[in-house]
Amino acid sequence: MLFKRKQKNPQDDRPGLVVVNKPTSVVSEQFRTLRTNIQFSMIDDTLKTIVVTSAEPNAGKSTVSANLAATFSSQEKRVLLVDADLRKPTIHKIFKVRNKDGLTTLLTNRDTQLDEVVYGTQKEGLFILTSGAIPPNPAELLGSKRMLEIIKEMEDYFDLIIFDMPPILAVTDAQVMASKVDGTLFVIPKGSTKQDLILKSKDLLEKVNANVLGAVLNRVNKSDEEYYYYYGE
Repeated sequence: MLFKRKQKNPQDDRPGLVVVNKPTSVVSEQFRTLRTNIQFSMIDDTLKTIVVTSAEPNAGKSTVSANLAATFSSQEKRVLLVDADLRKPTIHKIFKVRNKDGLTTLLTNRDTQLDEVVYGTQKEGLFILTSGAIPPNPAELLGSKRMLEIIKEMEDYFDLIIFDMPPILAVTDAQVMASKVDGTLFVIPKGSTKQDLILKSKDLLEKVNANVLGAVLNRVNKSDEEYYYYYGE
């Protein structure tokens, strides 16, 4: 399948994509470490689909999703980053593309083909699927049989699919998707989320038998740089 849709304005700076803009930075090295730890956590199983979520808003989960996807694509993998936050999408802003058509288009219009809505990026091997129009029933769409069909089609063309999801305590969307994928990654901003909320989020994921790969401790300052720390289950 040839993905013809291209990212526009390739010269525009994308400050959120630090692993591309500053590949030798502390942050980029932390993302490479995160990639390695995720790979080791699933060494005996096939890991093709990952949900990235958090307990509350403003945890930096979309930035983590984007940089993690770019990091995995550096291993000569075809990686698809999907904005499955159908309530407050962000990925199109990070990559500066239009968000007219996307995941909701695939979910509501069977005539739409995957290659018609996926963007190719300037990063080799990295592709993005924006959310598309915000629907009135996100959880129902994500929990539908159609969503399972789309995931299966994605797996036929990509080595890894990363789904950026809404916070788990806000809505049920992340729970719904966590039950459908190979692994879930939880983003925790240092000093911003109370322990009881983190534990409640963990309980919600366990209720749907989600495979929690681990957590990313985000926004830990070192030498005036923001970096990320991963710990597994």
